[in-house]
Amino acid sequence: MSMLTPPGMGGKYRITGDKYPRMRRPRRRGRLVLGVVASAAALSLVGWGTLQLIDVFTGGGDQASAAGSKTNCTTKAGASPSVSAAPLLKPGQITVNVLNATPRGGLAKKTADELKKRGFKIGNVGNATATYDKKVKGTAVLLGPSSALKTSLPVLNTQLASAETRTDTRKTTDLDLIIGTAFKTLTPKPAADKALTTLNAPAPAATGSKKHCG
Repeated sequence: MSMLTPPGMGGKYRITGDKYPRMRRPRRRGRLVLGVVASAAALSLVGWGTLQLIDVFTGGGDQASAAGSKTNCTTKAGASPSVSAAPLLKPGQITVNVLNATPRGGLAKKTADELKKRGFKIGNVGNATATYDKKVKGTAVLLGPSSALKTSLPVLNTQLASAETRTDTRKTTDLDLIIGTAFKTLTPKPAADKALTTLNAPAPAATGSKKHCG
């Protein structure tokens, strides 16, 4: 029996001669798996870097930034912001003081009577104060508080389009129509009515005012 034959074993299990099979070392599967994982990670990193470079050179990065910024809104050119203006008053809501700053008599009363026929309320009628008496060279001066610039002065101005509009520090809402040297008569009623209708017409909606949000 050979020394390589385990005790108690014989027959076909007996090992004879001086040769015996070599035992292979176990494969290091752990290292193989680790190498495969590392290779896959390296390939993924290279692919991601390539995509980033493509985005930079093709502008994809800008699109991604725009897509991720929902609050970045821009208004197209030509758009005008809506402004809530004070409503215009009707002639019946406006009180007008008619004052004569010329040496011609009777102009204040005649003008006041015509304004009354056109629906305006009439306050004081008489001569202008020393501040304006014989010092108004134009057709007339329409005078009122600053709050009247967008509410009542434009309405009165339709009755005398060539008049000059001014404001002062008065606390009341009434207006002064101070007749000047060049005054002849009020604007003819048909033209004044047309101007008043145009003044009260709603403004057309602004075009191109839509906002674009990326």
